[in-house]
Parts: sequence; C-alpha cells; structure tokens
Amino acid sequence: MTDPIADMLTRIRNAMAVKKPEVVLPFSKIKLSIAKLLEKEKYVGRVSTVKTGQFDELKIELRYTEKVPAIRHIKRISKPGQRIYVSSKELPRVLNGYGLAVISTSKGIMTNREATAQNMGGEFVCEIW
Repeated sequence: MTDPIADMLTRIRNAMAVKKPEVVLPFSKIKLSIAKLLEKEKYVGRVSTVKTGQFDELKIELRYTEKVPAIRHIKRISKPGQRIYVSSKELPRVLNGYGLAVISTSKGIMTNREATAQNMGGEFVCEIW
C-alpha cells in the first residue's frame, strides 16, 4: 500500500456510507494521531487500539446524528506523488470555518485553527466537514 492515510480515510468514508458502527484498520502512529484529532473535534466516537495476534489494530467508533453521519466529506489533499505544504499565512479555511483541515507540523498533527494559533505551517493532510 503506497498511501496508508488515504486508505484510512477511504475506509472511514465507506463505513459511514453503509452506516457501520465502527471501523477497524491497521495501526500506525500517524493514523492514531489523526483519529485522536477527529475524536477531539467530535467527528468520530471513541478511538482505541486493539491487540490482535502479533499486530495492533486501530478501532474507530463512528458517530451519527439521527442516522446522518457526522462526517459528510473527507478528502485527502497531500498525496505521496504531490505533497502540498502551506505556510502559517496560507493555512486553509475549510467550509468558511465550519470544516476542519488536518495539518502535519513539526509539533505533530493539528487542526488549521490550532496551527493558526501557534503560527505554524506544514503539510496539508486532509480536509473534513
């Protein structure tokens, strides 16, 4: 697999399309930090790691409000073939402030609002609303 983050986002998108209660995917630290960020911003429910056999898995409980998914749009922006970097002055506003941009900075994964507050730029990973 060349892009595990895109795979994670696609699994979440597909699971929400068929209204699954949770999604389980292979563990990595960057996926865990993105999932924890989504949990903190109330886009997904509880995020946990599960030990199955010799490999760890990431379990993400999905959130719905009256059978409508909490995540309506999730899109990968920076890809392995074309990395997209933004400076602190060029940080994107997603859906006029109602959406969320995930930025990978030198201080870790954070939202566009947190990156603006800390005056940091980085790689524009994905956008969610």
